[in-house]
Amino acid sequence: MKTTLITLAVAGAVAGPALAQARELTLDTTLTDYSGNNAYLAIYLTDAQGQYQRTLWVAGPKAKYYKHLGDWARGSGLRATEFDGLSGASVGSGEHLQVSVEVADSLIDAGYQIRIDSAVEDKRSNRAEVKVPLTRDGAGQDNAGSGYVANFRYQM
Repeated sequence: MKTTLITLAVAGAVAGPALAQARELTLDTTLTDYSGNNAYLAIYLTDAQGQYQRTLWVAGPKAKYYKHLGDWARGSGLRATEFDGLSGASVGSGEHLQVSVEVADSLIDAGYQIRIDSAVEDKRSNRAEVKVPLTRDGAGQDNAGSGYVANFRYQM
């Protein structure tokens, strides 16, 4: 009993600050109208130097096509641990993708960016077609992509 209470106290002490220092973001991505197959998207974080830090979401069911999401693929090393539990269906022309993710408060207003790579089968792929600073002021702002993404915004 005493060991269980100590274990619970230590677990609470470790988990409590981590939970208190995370913020839920809602990521909203709308694609342009285009002809062709559904798009694969990688939504990820980079640091102030543009170096890959973490995958937020990958849209597209088949990992064999992830290599076409160039900057994300290079940064993540295409390691399954980078996207396990962070993936879902691909997104079609004109469709909307909305996902919720948790991000440490310490990353907000600290030079980090949310980036999106996109690819469509038999069409061109787009590296970092969306680059948005992760800031409190940027929340709720519309951001146009340079490829298949018509609009991206995040909410805190």
